[in-house]
Amino acid sequence: MRVLIAEQDHANYARLLGEAAPDLEVLTSGDSAELARLAPDCPVWLGQPDLLASLPRDYRLTRAVGIFGQVMAEYMLTYMLGHERDVLSRLVSQVERRWDDRPGRTLEGRRVLIVGTGDIGQQVAEFLVPFGVTLSGVASSAREQAPFVEVAGLDQLPRLVGEADYVLNLLPDTPATHDLYDAALFKCFRSSALFINAGRGVAVVDADLVEALKQGHLAGAVIDVCRQEPLPQRHPFWTAWGLLLTGHSSAPTSPTAMVRLFVGNARAYAAGQGLRGEVDFARGY
Repeated sequence: MRVLIAEQDHANYARLLGEAAPDLEVLTSGDSAELARLAPDCPVWLGQPDLLASLPRDYRLTRAVGIFGQVMAEYMLTYMLGHERDVLSRLVSQVERRWDDRPGRTLEGRRVLIVGTGDIGQQVAEFLVPFGVTLSGVASSAREQAPFVEVAGLDQLPRLVGEADYVLNLLPDTPATHDLYDAALFKCFRSSALFINAGRGVAVVDADLVEALKQGHLAGAVIDVCRQEPLPQRHPFWTAWGLLLTGHSSAPTSPTAMVRLFVGNARAYAAGQGLRGEVDFARGY
């Protein structure tokens, strides 16, 4: 079976794929015109969405499921623990040569809302369980899902953010998730809450978040994803009070894990079996 790799790091993926599945015929190139020429002869492709975005939807598409849970949980915990332990303000105290002996706080007993309880959200929740937090979730529709005490539909978001110490956004990019975090929703937040967005930038109305932070509707925000990346030099996020930018660094892809997932799906495709992480185009994910 011929496999086309359309990926910036295509040489590395070709090497890893050759080692993991030497029976596959791997074709690749760093030239978009060459990729377009090779594509019709390859029934299976491995690639970045932005390099393959103009495709018609007469094909089967799978997401990279099961490989981002731990790194995303580590990202969330970094900034949640940093918030509890006042890491950034203690650094300021050190720069000012001011002894900062405030007692640290703990995650135990904190209420965490994970907005988007799919593959990644589920794994993030499982990593948070040992810290003694209370977990709630928001999904496209209400459902029972361990370890969450409640998973509600999007219509319950205003109520749930008002109960949360941490709001972790992991929603995919669909029409229903655009501009979800607007001025009205930010007014529902607890003034002590931390908002972390590692889902999609289009979920947040940027100006409304900046104003909400200024007005004290929430304690702070950690923003990993933005509507335009890199962020324009004049964007208000650069200087917004209480906002930390992390430059789309939350969940780096492990090529080894990606190849392992891809090979499994390639074998399943050849055998006429179901594919892991197959996208439903009607839902958008």
